[in-house]
Amino acid sequence: MIRKIIQIDNSKCDGCGQCAEACHEGAIGLSDGKAILLRDDYCDGLGDCLPLCPKGAISFTMREANAYDYQAVLQHLANAKAQQHACLGSMACNIQQPVYQESAVCNCPSSAVKSLTTLTNDAHYDQCIPSCLAQWPIQIKLTPANAPYFAQSHVLIAADCCAYAYGNFHQDYMKNNITVIGCPKLDEEDYSQKLAEILSYNDIKALTIARMEVPCCSGLQSAVQNALQLSNYNIPLKVVVISIDGKILNC
Repeated sequence: MIRKIIQIDNSKCDGCGQCAEACHEGAIGLSDGKAILLRDDYCDGLGDCLPLCPKGAISFTMREANAYDYQAVLQHLANAKAQQHACLGSMACNIQQPVYQESAVCNCPSSAVKSLTTLTNDAHYDQCIPSCLAQWPIQIKLTPANAPYFAQSHVLIAADCCAYAYGNFHQDYMKNNITVIGCPKLDEEDYSQKLAEILSYNDIKALTIARMEVPCCSGLQSAVQNALQLSNYNIPLKVVVISIDGKILNC
């Protein structure tokens, strides 16, 4: 349907968050330091957020959008309230990693082979092996399906053994991606429904599956493929298979 709905000018937004606080429906979130409209059906089109924006980044537009869904808003607000009272380890948040030059990853003197104890105590450690983790939490069963960091993102869905088997996993696969992990054997659950919710709530641009060569890891790939069918989304999908000795088997 064509209806009035807010639009956010990212070039003007400074990420102050006043619009998100003003929105009674929780339709606005923050991602990468910018305000975003989480879902069309959360926005009632009344514009309580407009006068609170100090940069004038929010305005109304008339466009094709899902109808305002009051019941969906109530559920969304209830989920957000429950999350506020959850333990710190499951609270959704973005992680702003420092920017490193590519040459700083492994060319410094302290990247020479040494014991783990010596390496972790090295003052240059943070520059040698930078983390590429962009958000928290990372476990599939803990991450909120409507977390704002999923919006318009490239998502890596990885078996949790991958980062241990493949030494450069952060730089080669996690960098510039939102990463969620799981083990279909140890968790003994089907991730299909949760992944389908993540796909349905968010405008995800691309998916990468990183899995081990072991048979049980095929369950992760099956879950992603089932989620794509359940959500009825056609999203570019890449599958990376890693051997137990750390080699990429399908490149």
